Amino acid sequence: MKQISTRFSIAVHILSVIAVSSNDCTGDFIAGSVNTNPVIIRRIMGMLKKAGLLEVRPGVGGAYLLQSPDKITLLDIYRAVNVTEENQLFRIHEEPNIQCPVGRNIESVLQLELREAQDAMEQRLAQTTLRQLTARFD
Repeated sequence: MKQISTRFSIAVHILSVIAVSSNDCTGDFIAGSVNTNPVIIRRIMGMLKKAGLLEVRPGVGGAYLLQSPDKITLLDIYRAVNVTEENQLFRIHEEPNIQCPVGRNIESVLQLELREAQDAMEQRLAQTTLRQLTARFD
C-alpha cells in the first residue's frame, strides 16, 4: 500500500521550527529536530524556497520565512512540496476490463467521489495557518 509522501509533514516541521525559533535555523539544526538526513531537509527546503515560503541565507546559512506565519496555510505547504502526482491525491488503477460493467464504469463513478474527498481535504488545510498550528505546541 502506498502512503502519502512524508514530504508534507517534514515541510510543516521545517517551517514550524523556523517560525518558533529565535536562532538561525541551519539545515543541520532543522535536520536534528526532524531527525532525518540533512540532504532530505535541503531538498524540501528547496521546494519551499521555490514556492516563496522561505529563503536561505547564503554563506553563514540559516533559513527564514518570507511570509508571516499567519499568512502561510497548511494548503500552501501541501502544494509547495507537490505531495501528489498530477495534483491527484487518489489514483485509479489502470486498464480495468471494459467488458465488465464494473470495469467499464468504475473510473468515472469513483473519480467524482475521490475529487470531492480531495477538495474537502484541501479546504480543511486552507483553514489552518502555520501560526495557529505552532500555537498548539507546548
